[in-house]
Amino acid sequence: MRIVELTAFHVRVPLKRVIRHASHERHSSDNIIVRCLLSDRSVGYGEGVPREYVTGETVEQSLQLLKRSRLDEQVSSCRDFVAAVAMAERLRLAPVPGDDRECQGHAARCAVELAILDAYGRCFGEPLSHVTKLIAPDLYQPRERIRYSGIIATSRGVKVRLVALLMRVYGFRDIKVKVGIPRYNDRARLAAIRRIVGSRIDIRVDANEAWKPDEAGPRIRELQRYGISSVEQPLAHEDFDALTDLRRRIDTPIMLDESVCSLKDAERAVQAKACDLFNLRLSKCGGFIPTLRLAQFARQHGIGYQLGCQVGETAILSAAGRHFA
Repeated sequence: MRIVELTAFHVRVPLKRVIRHASHERHSSDNIIVRCLLSDRSVGYGEGVPREYVTGETVEQSLQLLKRSRLDEQVSSCRDFVAAVAMAERLRLAPVPGDDRECQGHAARCAVELAILDAYGRCFGEPLSHVTKLIAPDLYQPRERIRYSGIIATSRGVKVRLVALLMRVYGFRDIKVKVGIPRYNDRARLAAIRRIVGSRIDIRVDANEAWKPDEAGPRIRELQRYGISSVEQPLAHEDFDALTDLRRRIDTPIMLDESVCSLKDAERAVQAKACDLFNLRLSKCGGFIPTLRLAQFARQHGIGYQLGCQVGETAILSAAGRHFA
């Protein structure tokens, strides 16, 4: 079975409310959708979410990168799902000049990889979860139910108390709270949230690179009294030395998100002993398979991790298609 067409779409999804955190504000979500058509007419879709403030890539750059990546020369006929997964892992996009972190183009690669895996999965009757079973059996842990975590971003005052109450009523076991947003009182918000959700719900905080090295320690210590389990990306993503120093000075585990978008990033973080946890997401890490490889790397080096994704934000495919293979 072979690929006969790959088509990329730019899809802009207006958001009903502004998504705001310490380092960015979004009124819409600009995504890349890739459609993969096989010779038996099986069709698969994949999505990537370029975020310039995370990996330095935009939608337009991603589409141009796909055009010059010679994907038609990298795909081959696959007789089974095993061969398709192996082919998907081998996919490489054209190098991006100045990309020292080796992560620019990850959203585009994610969209292509997921589309190919989806198409071949439909063709051979295999679920996407079997990719994990094939290439990372040590991570394969089937679950009967999907577990979601809640997030509290810009709510404050009466609204933050209402949102926290809803989180408790809906039965969330863990919540992430955005902190470090200008003119927001993090202590008051955390106190209200903890008071309402009780002691059994896990609360972690995400600063999105908001703090400077000399202020991060005191800010985190102020929040420790509310039983936070970790602090995500407290400092700028490139400042591994400061992250290492901060980790020595606080008791709260540090999770890295913007700092870990590639294997090269992960190696630097481990070498610097800059964190306790990785936040791994499909789009910024280049796809499902690279994300699994990063999870394996984390395990090998005693780093905890959580797996998530930004894909799935698109409701309807619209806009003109752009062919690149």
